[in-house]
Amino acid sequence: MSVQEVLPLGGLATGQSGHFRADHLLVADMVKPGSKVLDVGCGEGDLLQLLETRGIDGRGIELSREGVNRCVAKGLAVVQGDADTDLVNYPDDAFDYVILSQTLQATRQPRVVLENLLRIGRRAIVSFPNFGFWKMRLQLLIGGHMPRTENLPATWYDTANIHFCTIKDFVQLCDEINVKMERSVALDLYGRPVPLNLPWWVWNMFGEQGVFLLSRGGGK
Repeated sequence: MSVQEVLPLGGLATGQSGHFRADHLLVADMVKPGSKVLDVGCGEGDLLQLLETRGIDGRGIELSREGVNRCVAKGLAVVQGDADTDLVNYPDDAFDYVILSQTLQATRQPRVVLENLLRIGRRAIVSFPNFGFWKMRLQLLIGGHMPRTENLPATWYDTANIHFCTIKDFVQLCDEINVKMERSVALDLYGRPVPLNLPWWVWNMFGEQGVFLLSRGGGK
């Protein structure tokens, strides 16, 4: 499946709105009100707070104890856990949506994690930084060093990110494990959607991050 075959998302959130990140607004737009949601790697709970304002029943799992404490202080239902080891403990179809926002690249087994997301939830929403972004390529080509950007500021020896991928890589993984991509958006440097009718390689070049709404494919 190529990126341009994915259906467009109506009413896209562009740029920033209030204090919420553009990708969080986009993710929230993909979730139906009244849904039960698990946010994996929920950080300090910003996305969960946004979902709450839209009538969504959100729960979270976060590796960092500090992150869990901050979420609990905000009144959010969050427990400490590791996406690589703890998702197997959740029953099938426990949630309407399972969200993995800017966390896939930090997991040890991205494929297994993705399969668990779609076992636990009827749908999954995954967002990640695109390592094929033109600024990344330029730093490698001209500078000859591992790229650093505003969204990925850590040095190569001090980063939690261990499995970088491009939008193209992620689309290929979805094909390999028979995952249906219901909606897909690439956000540019300013948090604006890259136009859908452009060729897929433009997404891979100019999309700083990808956001995908996924469901289980047929034939399983």
